[in-house]
Amino acid sequence: MKTIKITLFVFFLVSPMVLSGQENKSDSLKTEVSMDELNRQLENPLSRFWSLIFQENLAFNGGELVQGTEFSNVFNFQPSLPVPVGKSKMLLVRPVFPLVSAPRFNEQGEKTGMETGLGDINVFSLYGPDKKDGLIWGVGMTFTFPTATSNYLGSGKTQLGPALMALSITKKWTLGTIVQHWNSVGGDVNRSDVTKTDIQYIARKQIPGKGMSIGMGPNIGIDWNAPSGNKLTLPIGLGITKTVKWGNTPMKLRFEPQYSIVKPDNYGTLWNVRIQIAPIVQNPFLKK
Repeated sequence: MKTIKITLFVFFLVSPMVLSGQENKSDSLKTEVSMDELNRQLENPLSRFWSLIFQENLAFNGGELVQGTEFSNVFNFQPSLPVPVGKSKMLLVRPVFPLVSAPRFNEQGEKTGMETGLGDINVFSLYGPDKKDGLIWGVGMTFTFPTATSNYLGSGKTQLGPALMALSITKKWTLGTIVQHWNSVGGDVNRSDVTKTDIQYIARKQIPGKGMSIGMGPNIGIDWNAPSGNKLTLPIGLGITKTVKWGNTPMKLRFEPQYSIVKPDNYGTLWNVRIQIAPIVQNPFLKK
């Protein structure tokens, strides 16, 4: 509950500033791009628009090392900020600031309390073509910094690695994947080294005339250093995405429950409920 209250506070603190600062700019954005087209273009991280993404992830967890079902929560603020490079390329820089709530356990698997605070901050970057549709690619780097306020909420390690994207965007479908991989390169010597891969696979069908799509975009997690039976988390999902107007500001909304058909035996996420709210703002580096 504490995390949810902070989540709502951050969102309602930022959203009035977005609305007031974007009144004239978003008028231009609304007239030039339909909600259908905007909904479709925003599937591309290298879109020409900026979006201030607020993402809530409520997880239902379990496994052999704990008793019953435990809840955890990750609220991410991840502004997506692509900028033009030359005449035909875009560079995305997307920091991810996580607010995490996670349970603490003793050696018997009994819950001893909850820990809430800042998690490890990630910075994700991509470089690729400035395209609205067709086959779109991107290459870049991903970085994770040990900013967590508790050992329960982060790895304690500085991490970096490659990032890749391949998407096919048409008027009917968005299909593709975004891959990030991290290796630890520094940090607390008393914490375990990190070798992890995240694979987001995307399959969404556009609903014409509704500014809407139906489909999924869950994240497969692979912890290469975990023991056998605990390396892979493989979720599937089905959700709805809709682009609407709030005042003068377009907003992209998403609701997507996800179920892990494979999860770590010891402790992992069985269900995850993802809720996303993303105000869309004019890119200051591009002409209206």
